[in-house]
Amino acid sequence: MGRLFLINLEGNLYSCKHCNTHFALSDDIISKSFHCRHGKAYLFEKVVNVTLGEKEERMMITGMHTVVDIFCVACGSIVGWKYEAAHEKTQKYKEGKFILERFKVLGPDGSLYLPPAPEADVAADDE
Repeated sequence: MGRLFLINLEGNLYSCKHCNTHFALSDDIISKSFHCRHGKAYLFEKVVNVTLGEKEERMMITGMHTVVDIFCVACGSIVGWKYEAAHEKTQKYKEGKFILERFKVLGPDGSLYLPPAPEADVAADDE
C-alpha cells in the first residue's frame, strides 16, 4: 500500500468521528436542512479526503437520484454520499454536491451529533 495523502483544512471544519480526518469547511455548507436515516445531514459544495463508491440509482424523498456513497479515505467509514445526477428538474442544483451525515462526523467544535432516540413504547401496568 502506498503513502496516504491527506488534505488538512484550516478553520471551522467537519471531520471523521472515527479518525479525525478533515472533510469540509463550515463555509462550504449549502444547506443544513437535509435528512438521512440517522437524522440531520448537511449539503456541501466540496468535500476532501473521501473515496467514491459505485454509482447507483436511489429513490429519495425528493425523487430519483444517481448517487455514490462517500467513504473516509483514512479509515474507510461511510460518511455520506455525492449526488451525480438528479432526475427532477427542481433538484438539479444538487448535482456534484456532497451530503455529510451529521451523525457520522464531528462538528467544528468537536461535537458529535446524536440522533433523536426512537420513541419508546411505554407499557401500561394492569394495576
